[in-house]
Amino acid sequence: MLNSVRGEITEKRFDRLRVDTGGVEWEFLVSARSIDAFGRVGEKARVFAWLLHTEKDMRLFGFPTEAEREVFLQLIKVDGIGPKAALKILTGIPHAELALALETEDLARLERVPGLGHKTSQKLVLALKGKLVSGAPGSSPAKAGPHEDIVRALVEMGFERKATAAAVKEAAREAGALSGQALEQELFRRALVALSA
Repeated sequence: MLNSVRGEITEKRFDRLRVDTGGVEWEFLVSARSIDAFGRVGEKARVFAWLLHTEKDMRLFGFPTEAEREVFLQLIKVDGIGPKAALKILTGIPHAELALALETEDLARLERVPGLGHKTSQKLVLALKGKLVSGAPGSSPAKAGPHEDIVRALVEMGFERKATAAAVKEAAREAGALSGQALEQELFRRALVALSA
């Protein structure tokens, strides 16, 4: 199974990336939001890949992080959302903000994404709430520190650990008298908002 490709970026367009791996040039379809995350033409890059193989076509989709690829893979499991529509969604909203909108059932934010209407937004919430992060709050029995499960979940989404730990700590300071599951959900929401700003 093709996991990733490392090579030199040879061309970048709005929604395409080409990478040379020593004589073989690969073309990836990417989200326009992520194109700059790979680096500049002439630089080395690692592209996490997903291959679409049908009777009529073969296409490679590329992602700058495993976290973004995982969001893409979850999106295409939703009835009516294919690979191109999933890329369009990732172009219209950062994957971390998408996770937050799904967790908080923020249909208004989802409906601002080009191509997402009210019904499709509802379908996304029903299908994906709680599924975009493998380490979602409350899912890990082992904690290396206070709120470590929340820190781990956010790091898995692509955020830097030090900044994430600081954001969670600040969220805990501001959370007030909440406790248990309500506290974890609020810390996750507050830290994600701060990190996405």
